[in-house]
Amino acid sequence: MTTYYQTDPGKVRSHNEDSVAIVKNMSGEYLMIVADGMGGHKAGEVASSLVVSELGKRFSLLSSIGTKEEAALWLKEIIDEINIKILKYAQMHVDASGLGTTCVCAVLTPDFLLFGNIGDSSGYVIKKGKMYKVTKDHTLVNLLLETGELTESAAKSHPQKNILMKALGAAETIEMDIFDVERGVEGIFLCSDGLTNMLTDEQIEKVLNDEELMVEEKINKLIMKSNSRGGTDNITIAYMDKRID
Repeated sequence: MTTYYQTDPGKVRSHNEDSVAIVKNMSGEYLMIVADGMGGHKAGEVASSLVVSELGKRFSLLSSIGTKEEAALWLKEIIDEINIKILKYAQMHVDASGLGTTCVCAVLTPDFLLFGNIGDSSGYVIKKGKMYKVTKDHTLVNLLLETGELTESAAKSHPQKNILMKALGAAETIEMDIFDVERGVEGIFLCSDGLTNMLTDEQIEKVLNDEELMVEEKINKLIMKSNSRGGTDNITIAYMDKRID
C-alpha cells in the first residue's frame, strides 16, 4: 500500500486555500482529508487548515477509531466542533467575510471504509482500474440535476456550477454526509474541484492506470495536466494505491 498527497496553487490564484493530509493512528488505521477553503484575505486557508489539522491531530492520537458506527459518530462530532470554531473565527475577524471550507475524508480500517463529505470536493474508489465517485456534491447545479431541472451536458457549462449549498462555516449547524463503502477496492482518491474542473474522470483514470509511473509521479502528472489546461483553481489530491505493498 502506498499513499501520497500534494497541493498546488494552480496558474490563476495568488495563494493556495486548500489543505490536505493522510494520517495514521496508533492501530495503523488511516484518515485521508482534503479541504478547499474560501473567504477574503486568505481566510479560506485558515478554514481549510483548521479542518485538516484538527481532524488529523485528533485521529492520530486514537488507539482505534472503533466500530463503523463509532467512526461515523466521531467524524460528525468533530466536524460540528470545527464548524463552531470557524464561525467564531469569522466573528472575531472582520476581514474574514465568507470564511468557509469544503471537507472530504476517508477512514480505512481492517473492517470498514467510510467516506465523509461537505461541499464539492470529491471522493472516489478505484475498482478494476475504474474510478467510481462515492460522494455527492453539495452544489446548486447538482441539486438541479437531481431534480431533473438540468441535463448533464448543461450542468458542465452552467455559469453557477461552483455555488455551494453546504460548507463548513456557512451555517450554525452542519450535517456531514457519511458513505459506507465495501472494502475491496484497489485505491482511494480524494481531490478538490480544482482537479475535476480541469480533467474528466477518464483522464484521471488513464494517469492512475499508467504502470510505468510511481504513485508520486501520477499525482504530479495530474496536477501538471490541470495546470496545462488553465489551472484556474488550487489543485489538491490525496491518493492511496492499495495495489502496491
